[in-house]
Amino acid sequence: MARTDSPTTGAITDVPGIRVGHAQRIGHGWLTGVSVVLPPPGTIGSVDVRGGGPGTHETDALDPTTLVSTVDAVVLTGGSAYGLASAAGVQRWCEENGRGFPVPGGVVPIVPAAAIFDLGRGGDFSARPDADMGYQAALAAANSSEGADVDRGNVGAGAGAAIGAGTFKGGVGTASVQLSGENVHIVVGALAVVNAAGLPWQPGRAAPAAGEGLNTTLVVVATNAQLTVAQAKRTSTAAHAGMARALNPVHTMADGDTIFTLATGAQTLISSVELPIAAMIELQSAAAEAVRLAIGDGIAQATQVSTPVQTWPEFRTPQESI
Repeated sequence: MARTDSPTTGAITDVPGIRVGHAQRIGHGWLTGVSVVLPPPGTIGSVDVRGGGPGTHETDALDPTTLVSTVDAVVLTGGSAYGLASAAGVQRWCEENGRGFPVPGGVVPIVPAAAIFDLGRGGDFSARPDADMGYQAALAAANSSEGADVDRGNVGAGAGAAIGAGTFKGGVGTASVQLSGENVHIVVGALAVVNAAGLPWQPGRAAPAAGEGLNTTLVVVATNAQLTVAQAKRTSTAAHAGMARALNPVHTMADGDTIFTLATGAQTLISSVELPIAAMIELQSAAAEAVRLAIGDGIAQATQVSTPVQTWPEFRTPQESI
């Protein structure tokens, strides 16, 4: 599923308690999948949507002014708006396991989701993720061990991903960054599904032509720091800088670029007396760097795919092509 010649840069699962699971179908008309990030109970979350063509579910619930502050799972899916049906399967898994906002008679799982456009890339426009595929991805996440590495490349929601306006293969990537000094115990990780209109940013390289496809880069940032929902939202906003450093262009009308932030709250962020905000600035800078690295990893780990529709080769820089 992934290229073995590409160096890894850590993983979102370096954040204690964070688990990732994938489900995908490739072949016989299929080229799509679902990725689920499963945090520990009590994790707070927020989101920042920057693309002009988003496909999302339950993102309004993550606003700092709303009732519920916790998130039970985050779903990244192929299938465009159709693929958002996969979130129902993740909700089903959460309900079966008692995860959700308590209400009379049971729980309501808070499962935000976002989708990339990969419709028809396998040859069958109707072959897209459904609730059962979402359930399988949630089950894979739940069955993974603490700190398990994350499958990368043509897996999960990255199965049908492409970059450069549908020219090259994209995929799933992940990375982590550790803070410094008194906050060395704080880890910030990112999981990216790279299906961008753009290409890796490089000085002098022109942005690709718009092409006919629709696109989107989706990211989940996670940290073990204790954050409020408002701080998590601001972290998502800051993390978009990493997307802009990694890809050109970003946040176009043909993209649904979205970054979720999850904070498990296991560690207190220590601020200095002289500059109380400095620790938060470092964390948000680390989030941007983790996003940049995860996007680069997703492109590096993707492998060539051919379907009746098209062949998507691996992206290579000019130096790699020599």
